[in-house]
Amino acid sequence: MKTNYYISSYAIIQDGMVLQNGEITRYPDTDITAFAKSLYKNLNLSYPKFFKMDNLSKLAFLASELVLPKENSNDIALVFANHTSSLDTDLKHQASISDADNYYPSPAVFVYTLPNICLGEIAIRHQLKSENTFFVFDKFNSEFMCLYAQQLLQTQKTEKVLCGWVDFLEEKYTAYVYLVTSSGDMPHTAENINKLYTL
Repeated sequence: MKTNYYISSYAIIQDGMVLQNGEITRYPDTDITAFAKSLYKNLNLSYPKFFKMDNLSKLAFLASELVLPKENSNDIALVFANHTSSLDTDLKHQASISDADNYYPSPAVFVYTLPNICLGEIAIRHQLKSENTFFVFDKFNSEFMCLYAQQLLQTQKTEKVLCGWVDFLEEKYTAYVYLVTSSGDMPHTAENINKLYTL
């Protein structure tokens, strides 16, 4: 049973900054709407459904695009977490319900009132058919993420695992994603996960 796994690529998105495998790109707009459009365009993406997503899904989607391999590989599990769940979208949905003069909760908003929907958007885009799960923690938990990913790999439930911490609330956002594989230079350990997260 293989016990050595590696972080083969990673990306961090925060406040208009993208760090991809050590390379930093700064965008003039930190506002999530303008920033997301700029990054989408810079990545030369053609995926119209992106513009219908909520902000948490856009953030997870863009971060994943920076890390996932370009070749087709549908045996990649998704293990994500955050602190605020889908609260930003929940608040928008609640506001639409609370408006007595203009009551009509939008189905387009309601569909994103679960945090794991962002995983569905990534899975659809990349035709991923492996396990996906989304946890909510008080803070980033590198040890849990490390152990959970290694368990999936050791039990041969998947060939690779895309892990991520993606949080969005009231225009404050951060995304940190990394791909765990059976080969690479950086050992997949809680220490290395933390080291990248605090760059």
